[in-house]
Amino acid sequence: MDHSFWIRKGLYLLFLFSLSGVVCVSIRYSLPEEKKSGSLVANVLKDLKLGPGELSARRAQLVSKSNKQYFQLDTHSGNLFVNEKIDREALCGEMDSCLLLCEIVLQNPLNIYSIEILIEDINDNSPAFSQIELDLSIPENAPTNTRFPLEPAQDKDLGENSIQNYTLSPNENFDMEIQSGRNGKKHLELVLEKPLDREKKAQFGLTLTAVDGGMPQRTGTVVIKVSVLDNNDNFPQFTQPEYIVGLKENSPRDTLVLKVEARDLDFGSNAEITYSFHQVPEEIRHLFHLHQTTGEITVLGPIDYEKETSYYMNIKATDGGGFSGHCKVLVETEDENDNVPEISVISITSPLAEDSPIDTLVMLFSVSDQDSGDNGRISCSVGIQSPFLLKKTLNNYYQLVTQSPLDREKVPEYNITITATDQGSPRLSSRRTITVLISDINDNSPVFEKSKYEMQVWENNIPGLLMGSVHAVDLDVGQNAKVTYSLVPGNASGAPAASYISINSETGNLYVLRSLDYEQIKEFQVRVRASDGGSPPLSSEVVVRVMILDENDNAPFFLYPLQNSTSSCNELIPKSVETGYLVTKVVAVDGDSGQNSWLSYELLKATDPGLFSIGAQNGEIH
Repeated sequence: MDHSFWIRKGLYLLFLFSLSGVVCVSIRYSLPEEKKSGSLVANVLKDLKLGPGELSARRAQLVSKSNKQYFQLDTHSGNLFVNEKIDREALCGEMDSCLLLCEIVLQNPLNIYSIEILIEDINDNSPAFSQIELDLSIPENAPTNTRFPLEPAQDKDLGENSIQNYTLSPNENFDMEIQSGRNGKKHLELVLEKPLDREKKAQFGLTLTAVDGGMPQRTGTVVIKVSVLDNNDNFPQFTQPEYIVGLKENSPRDTLVLKVEARDLDFGSNAEITYSFHQVPEEIRHLFHLHQTTGEITVLGPIDYEKETSYYMNIKATDGGGFSGHCKVLVETEDENDNVPEISVISITSPLAEDSPIDTLVMLFSVSDQDSGDNGRISCSVGIQSPFLLKKTLNNYYQLVTQSPLDREKVPEYNITITATDQGSPRLSSRRTITVLISDINDNSPVFEKSKYEMQVWENNIPGLLMGSVHAVDLDVGQNAKVTYSLVPGNASGAPAASYISINSETGNLYVLRSLDYEQIKEFQVRVRASDGGSPPLSSEVVVRVMILDENDNAPFFLYPLQNSTSSCNELIPKSVETGYLVTKVVAVDGDSGQNSWLSYELLKATDPGLFSIGAQNGEIH
């Protein structure tokens, strides 16, 4: 890339200060107009003392302060390129200094680099008169040194490239003088140097040439045709040589701006005055109307303070004999609050982690208003109470940051409305609504539906029998809310808990692994753990109490006389005893419980059933 067009490139101002942790640096570059798209302006890395890759790593953005994006920034190399060919005259008109403003915004931390690019004029426009020919009528008795205003040429270029001199073709009667007006513009006057004699010469053809100072020089010409008139003694005279009037912008069509008045001491047709614009740009004719007989100036087109703050025009009064007089009119435009503030979003952080620390940047935006004074002074606010705070930084940039902790389980998203209001009367405002999603972090442990579970199972069960289930809920979302179940290592009744039951890790279903015997174990407890899928995972535990229900699976067993003894039991009683005499008592037990262990006795066989009886409840034989 050819760098030869860099002119006076360099840092012109460097200031560094901190406001809410923001660093601002301002630099200026110079660039000739009409450079092609893709032309290199500068490399900002070394000017801003940034390292390679730092622009892309910090999400650099080039923010234009004009309606078009004239430049583009390569965040990898740091080169600033022309994005669109720039015509200084179309962009800035006759302004002496044509600046394009933009900003490079870096994040983490926030840095704002203000870039001013001075668009330099090149000699790409020739001087041009509004007319090819100019007709001028002068009475033959006009005294010498009479002056006739001429319309100057227009050159859109500035400085040395603008008009530097005028020349008039050689002749005996006329010369040309250049005067400087109040606004610094040059006014041309054709000066009568030698008396006219219509009978000798009724017409003159003069050539006026405008020359600029560019290299190479450019010129423009106009032919002045002078017609010599017979006597008309008096010239029209305006009541004021200059009129100054204020006009509010956006004034409706036909609004009266000013009435100029000229008087002529002659009579008849020589005193009939006609008003016209004289030597005014085409823009004036589009914006204002001059009534040719009344001298009233009214609004014709849109008056916009933001485009032009004042209008300067020359008015010509011509009588019926061809004499003319001139005055100047300055219309100063008064600003109205007719532009709403504009909100430009630079970056938004969404989704935003719910564990974001206080003062985390959520949104970076800038505001602007084309009006001036209080009409362009802007204040911003957040529409609702929220955990977010608005901070003003530099150059009408604002940061929306967190001011209190976030909790996705309570509020999963926020609709935030930013309102920008100017200080005009009436005040104008604009709004921008953004949605900020809150992303989940694993900050909630699974919670069981019950604080303790109790389950029952009949003894002699089939192994693999579903005994019941546990269930836990996690308020997080996604993987953080995915719950898995497991047994906490430990013993149950002297044996590992995992030898008694198993649990489905996804459903929480509990299964009995082996057949249980109530007479061996009546109940046991295990601990179940519910863990989520977060990183690191969170968990909680619950106690499951398992009670075994008894079945009647044990026959009574005689302890006395001992069951299955090889010898019979003999009891001796006296020969003569009374009825009800206690002979002996049999004792039996049952391994079951409850009703299954309630025993009743009866005699199954006796040599003489009528001699003995047994107590059904206590086993006593009488």
